[in-house]
Amino acid sequence: MATRVRPRNKRCAVIGGCGFLGTHLVEKLLDRGYSVSVFDILQSRELPVVNFHQGDLCDKQALLPALKDVSLVFHCASPPPGSDNCALFERVNIQGTRTVIQACIEAGVERLVLTSSASVVFEGKDIKNGREDLPYAKKPIDYYTQTKIEQEKLVLRACDKEKGFLTVAIRPHGIFGPRDPQLVPILVDSARCGKMKFIIGDGTNLVDFTFVENVVHGHILAAERLKPDSPICGKPYNITNDEPVRFWDFMSEVLVGLGYAAPRYHLPYILVYGLALLLWLLALILRPLMSFKPTFTPMRVALAGTHHYYSCERAKEDMGYKPVVSLKEGLTCTVQSYPHLRQGA
Repeated sequence: MATRVRPRNKRCAVIGGCGFLGTHLVEKLLDRGYSVSVFDILQSRELPVVNFHQGDLCDKQALLPALKDVSLVFHCASPPPGSDNCALFERVNIQGTRTVIQACIEAGVERLVLTSSASVVFEGKDIKNGREDLPYAKKPIDYYTQTKIEQEKLVLRACDKEKGFLTVAIRPHGIFGPRDPQLVPILVDSARCGKMKFIIGDGTNLVDFTFVENVVHGHILAAERLKPDSPICGKPYNITNDEPVRFWDFMSEVLVGLGYAAPRYHLPYILVYGLALLLWLLALILRPLMSFKPTFTPMRVALAGTHHYYSCERAKEDMGYKPVVSLKEGLTCTVQSYPHLRQGA
């Protein structure tokens, strides 16, 4: 039986395709009839059967074979946001992205979709219904955000209609869903250690959490609308569930759904933030002498105690974006996907 050759605009590569978002993106692209090649530093067991290329993001020669005959690239590779390895963030998010852009241009790739982050405008202070025209954070809350800002600038500046290389950046916020290695496992681990009894602040702060399928949907919409006459060229787009929720209500629903008690006791935000800042500075001073990593960093306290939700109006207007899975459905699906993390499991 002859193999069906897909048109070039249906051939794509996913850089970071073995990660949480990457595997979900690869699965959806295959469902939509794309031919997918994946580039990552490690191969995932959960990855569907695709053309897999293993290598270092900063090695252009390793990257080029993954981009052969590809017209579209999704770049969603990044170290976990919770890491404090500044050198790693710099290498992957900045140096690696420069290499990706160079390799795309050399390979004749026409479209590049970057997974950025809504946190590029967040400085630890309230953001309510933030739009994409907010300025980049002058004082980013962590190394991850600092390098994501530079990464997004690199990708958007590279957009060149005359040379036929188009780029767009997707800014999701609070991604969650099945196979998430961060939010739910860390939350459950904290609950098992007795660290989820307290609410930071008054508990009324609204935030965006975004189900992974909606993030994938936003990426594919952007890719399929990325044409020379499109308004999305060279722009960033917020992609969320468009359902701001109280941060501590969301956390409580996950915990209670898995059989753990919800947080009950309130701690003043200023007190907790000050303590986290002090411990962070102490860890910085003691780093040459000993390994000391505080559970609550200033970043985590700010994320837990402030308003930070974003407008999707631009994505609705320019891309026809609309979440495909509601927050309630996404939460139910996510909780059901972690039977091994249930209380007493």
